[in-house]
Amino acid sequence: MLAAVTGPLLAVDVHALQQSDPDFSTQADPARSATTDTLGSASPQSLETLVADHLDDSTATEEERCLATSVYYESKGEPLPGQLAVAQTILNRSKSGRFPDSVCGVVRQPGQFSFLRGGDLPSPPQASSAWQRAVAIAKVAREGLWKQIAPAALYFHARRVSPGWGKVRIASIGNHIFFR
Repeated sequence: MLAAVTGPLLAVDVHALQQSDPDFSTQADPARSATTDTLGSASPQSLETLVADHLDDSTATEEERCLATSVYYESKGEPLPGQLAVAQTILNRSKSGRFPDSVCGVVRQPGQFSFLRGGDLPSPPQASSAWQRAVAIAKVAREGLWKQIAPAALYFHARRVSPGWGKVRIASIGNHIFFR
């Protein structure tokens, strides 16, 4: 009986959420192109704008390079929220106390990422637009410029696999499923 009563309410809430926040923006009014924060600087209203504002092909630190490389190889074909969720999950791991305390430590942890060969990061094509987006996503994630896409996620995998982890599923974005 409870499912019959709450089911339609949940469907309306999800639809309303999709209509009011289609780009996962933290802004209250998605129709506005920018808002002004307390310091008087304009902040972007969409994730696409924020990433475009941070496009670059260089990484400042080894940690940023590890994160950008992970985003590139794990999610370069995904929508921007999916790429950001991958980056945020790696950062969540480094802060959790349950995994290595650095991004590079998390990325190089044995058996975690299939793109590693002998613990070494491959070199992405630096001039590609996908690499530039990955660098921008890494910067946005490291600087905390966008809300958590899959809050508290510590794990993710591609939809095509089914590891049977028994973890709490948080989100499904693009071709990835995120867990806590």
